[in-house]
Amino acid sequence: MKVDLEKILKELGPYRERKAMVDPTHAALLVIDIQNFFQRIVQPILKNLLGVIQSCRQKDVPIIFTQHGHTDPPSDGGVLGQWWGEVILHGTKNWKFLPEIKIESKDKVLPKKRYSAFYETDLDSILRSRGIQDLIISGVMTNLCCETTARDAFMRDYRVFFLIDGTATGKDDHHLATLKNLGFGFAYLLTCDELIQNLKSK
Repeated sequence: MKVDLEKILKELGPYRERKAMVDPTHAALLVIDIQNFFQRIVQPILKNLLGVIQSCRQKDVPIIFTQHGHTDPPSDGGVLGQWWGEVILHGTKNWKFLPEIKIESKDKVLPKKRYSAFYETDLDSILRSRGIQDLIISGVMTNLCCETTARDAFMRDYRVFFLIDGTATGKDDHHLATLKNLGFGFAYLLTCDELIQNLKSK
């Protein structure tokens, strides 16, 4: 997927009418599944993502990296495994983070095994314990793990900020459809640059 930001922003005009500013003191950045399995899909947004991560570090915004993986697909793969016929196996090269992703000691790595980062994980309790109210969502894939997590976050009363050019998937129309759905009912849609400027202004 090639990011044509100008074209996307034109399409998203009516879905970006709701405005809000991220509060860095009560925000967290969720970086979803930036693993070797998704290397091709991640490439167009990787530079943007690294810039967002750096800005969040400078503002002491907690960063949580999800890592999708299965140890025994017949027992922990569920319908997801049946649907795709393959899953990311824990411990393999595909399971590892892209080499450009540098995890620091204060970051949190969150193992997951379904689309939603909230499903059978400690994510909600981690966020609540830190007083997080604003959840910034980045990563892959826009229309699967990112979207499902965003919807789950909204249902748990987090303010969701979804990165237009900090999320990616395999097809442009899937990416755009998700952004429109989320902008309509679940999330504030921001570009990576808008988020970085927002953080700088606080």
